[in-house]
Amino acid sequence: MEKSSANVRHDFGKMGYGCKHYERRCRIRAPCCNEVFWCRHCHNEAASMLRNVEDRHELNRHEVEQVLCAVCDTEQPVGRVCTNCGVNMGEYFCEICKFYDDDIKKEQFHCDNCGICRVGGRENFFHCKKCGSCYSNGLQANHSCVENSMRHQCPICFEYLFDSLNATTVMKCGHTMHSDCYQEMMKRDNYCCPICSKSVLDMSRVWQRMDEEIEAMIMPEDYRHKKVWILCNDCNDTTEVYFHILGQKCGHCSSYNTRTIAPPALP
Repeated sequence: MEKSSANVRHDFGKMGYGCKHYERRCRIRAPCCNEVFWCRHCHNEAASMLRNVEDRHELNRHEVEQVLCAVCDTEQPVGRVCTNCGVNMGEYFCEICKFYDDDIKKEQFHCDNCGICRVGGRENFFHCKKCGSCYSNGLQANHSCVENSMRHQCPICFEYLFDSLNATTVMKCGHTMHSDCYQEMMKRDNYCCPICSKSVLDMSRVWQRMDEEIEAMIMPEDYRHKKVWILCNDCNDTTEVYFHILGQKCGHCSSYNTRTIAPPALP
């Protein structure tokens, strides 16, 4: 069956307009500076390059009130369908976020708890109220909660994570970072969280090899009976152990992810 003329008009120009961030058939007028951009990311990139640091700013998506149709260039209040030419300015449209996107393969959905739109399909995510963000269903009973864990900058690249366009990894400790940054950290043989220093992988085989190396390396007589106090980054326990140049083993969880500390103060 042929599409009706109205549907044909709605689909006109679909996936033919937009920027590097989104396919959409409208541009937004930024209420903060009255300039026109394809999206808030285009605005923020341009604003971050302003010579005067005091003029740099970010656009609040919820404050957008006017859009310009990319097909007929008509400026109008925020809405799905152009009031002049009748095209859908975004196959996906969120009236709350003032967000448009023609590429619905992303499976966009609005999360009321997050207050913004997400991608990946609503049925594939749950909102963790303590962490303050949507996580994949696979993490629902399999992650450590950290209050507002997504509402901070990535510890590697310092981009704000909560509304970042880039994929995010939730580490064993519950802290978060960009997936690309996480993989780069792994390539550099850094297996500790940059925020809390806990191990992000199962290191038991590494600790076993360290046991073997320490047993094979006898310390000089002057250091053989030297003891130090350590704090374990993995279990937070403090213990007094024999010093070894290769590392100090936690007496509680057997981790070598430890650091030396000052002896506890005597009462």
